[in-house]
Amino acid sequence: MYYVGRDRNIDLIKARPGKSCYGMGLGIMILDEVYPGFPGDVRNASAYNFPIQYDIVKGIDIYKLVWSEDKTHCRQPILEAAKRLEKIGCRAVAAECGYFAYFQQDVAGYVDIPVFMSSLLQVPIIQQVIGKNKSVAIIAAQKRFLKDEHLKNVGIDLNSNFIVAGAQDEYNCKEFDNLWNVQVRKPLPEAYFEKAQDEMLKMCTTLVDKNPSIGAFLFECTGMQPFARGVQAQIDLPVFSWGTLLEYAYSVVNHRDYYGHV
Repeated sequence: MYYVGRDRNIDLIKARPGKSCYGMGLGIMILDEVYPGFPGDVRNASAYNFPIQYDIVKGIDIYKLVWSEDKTHCRQPILEAAKRLEKIGCRAVAAECGYFAYFQQDVAGYVDIPVFMSSLLQVPIIQQVIGKNKSVAIIAAQKRFLKDEHLKNVGIDLNSNFIVAGAQDEYNCKEFDNLWNVQVRKPLPEAYFEKAQDEMLKMCTTLVDKNPSIGAFLFECTGMQPFARGVQAQIDLPVFSWGTLLEYAYSVVNHRDYYGHV
């Protein structure tokens, strides 16, 4: 193990009102589900270089958040999870599924720390980065469940340049079904990395061939960023994901210092 000396800038310490723990990073609410995630998946903390505190949104699973038309029953458990993460001392709160976008405005108005409920928050920024003549390819888990409300609640102009593609319901990515589709997965879900990556590469390549105007990818799903590097190696385009969002989120609540020379 590598040890470094303590930070000499930390001398006097003071309590933050109502906060129980210190040295915290991002608080991430996860669904009340049992399925694994490859390193890079938001529910796998091992690949991130900042502290993560999880909280399960009690009683809310994939079906209730994503499949169910009536999402009103999800609101209170989500707010309670966000408040628990805030109280324990997390510097910002995020979630593990892009469809939490539905509740971005609710949670942002409920806690006093920054809220990053969906990777979709990055779409307006991406559009500014790539210009008005190019489109953002939003890669969703299931296109049929990504509604206008999800997009509008994270600031996406419905008349702007974006394309939505469904990995599971449109491009037959079976390894994702094996993890997240309650109708076909095993009682203890499992998936193969190489198979999943091959499916992602095939989907993204096909999508760009059909839509040459694509200027960047946005991965909606928290389980897709393990394959972002592979996609970018094959298709030379910017890739935005939950990984890019969480690293940005942590940087704005715990800004690093700079060391160098002139």
